[in-house]
Amino acid sequence: MKHAPLLAFLSLTLTVLACSGGAAANPALSPTSPRVTLSPTVTPGPSIFDSGRTVYGFFPSPPEMTVESLLATLDTLAQHGDVALIQKAVPWKDFLASPDGDSQDFTDERNLVAVAASKGLEPIFVIDPLNGLDRRQFSPLPTELKGADFGTPALRQAYLNYAIRLARTFHPRYLGLASEINTYADAHPDDFPRFVDLYKQTYQAIKAESPGTQVFVTFQWEDLNHVGLFKGQGTAFRPEWSTVDAFEPDLDVLAISTYPFVAFDHASQVPPDYYEPLLGHGAKLLAVAEGGWPSTDLAPFHGSPEDQVRYLQTINEQLGGHLAFWIYLIVQDFNLEAYRPVLQAQGMGANADTLGWFTSVGLRTYEGQPKPALATWDSTRSKSP
Repeated sequence: MKHAPLLAFLSLTLTVLACSGGAAANPALSPTSPRVTLSPTVTPGPSIFDSGRTVYGFFPSPPEMTVESLLATLDTLAQHGDVALIQKAVPWKDFLASPDGDSQDFTDERNLVAVAASKGLEPIFVIDPLNGLDRRQFSPLPTELKGADFGTPALRQAYLNYAIRLARTFHPRYLGLASEINTYADAHPDDFPRFVDLYKQTYQAIKAESPGTQVFVTFQWEDLNHVGLFKGQGTAFRPEWSTVDAFEPDLDVLAISTYPFVAFDHASQVPPDYYEPLLGHGAKLLAVAEGGWPSTDLAPFHGSPEDQVRYLQTINEQLGGHLAFWIYLIVQDFNLEAYRPVLQAQGMGANADTLGWFTSVGLRTYEGQPKPALATWDSTRSKSP
């Protein structure tokens, strides 16, 4: 029996923004948080995606739920990366009727892209229809969609409309249409084919709006290999390629998330060929779209500064030079207690402890001190072919 879906970090960055609505629109913000109202900008000059090398980046998730913390985080990202991966839940209600719907969530997303661009960071987008901390469930649905699945016409239309709006507005180089989708396939095998059908429909719509956009979903690598929270179950290191192949031929990037600390006590135990199957599965772009290793023990998992370093070295040794982009989860550790009330307000308070597994995954401490892995990351990035 396959293990329960792996639970990945939820990017709450857009909750912190309230960039166009002001601090009063979000009770998690300090009343003194500055109001930021920028229009989206096109990055001037040549794109980093045209450099011919791997591009590096992070989720723009700040240590604290304030605009000041977010802006400081973007400054740090610009020092240690090229891109910000912006992963957003679908604003379901706003896009039920049209791709051109009025949406505060989308306005905040535009503002985040603009602020990141002003600091030299290009965006990679991932649409996330699922709860990032429990992928057996959808992200919170409005009343109109309660009980929906990927076969529900209204849900499908809202998802499609939102994807079209992103493609039409940003013409992004990379646009993901789900995160760790194989974990949802494990939990809901009957609904998974309906998502694949929706993906293919959306893929064609995006290409009509923005032919140069590379479209993908991400796969959770530990889950795909049948290793993880329930160690020893299944046949390890034999990826379930049928789940990946279901998206062909409409999969432009083979992108994974990888948190091997759920399967191995120490990064030194990760096999020397753990990621190499990715190199032999089709002639397409490869990417690590999310991942990390904690620098402290977070029960039931083990972590250390040395494990973080070895994790980065392992990916580079096995996939270095083959990746279109490499996203590490967060640049700096975060304050779980600052995030907890936001999760509660979004109806996901029960997932707060899961989020706690990732509090020390950052390459800098909560106070901003660099960990040894940050130097490894910077060195790897500077030597990227």
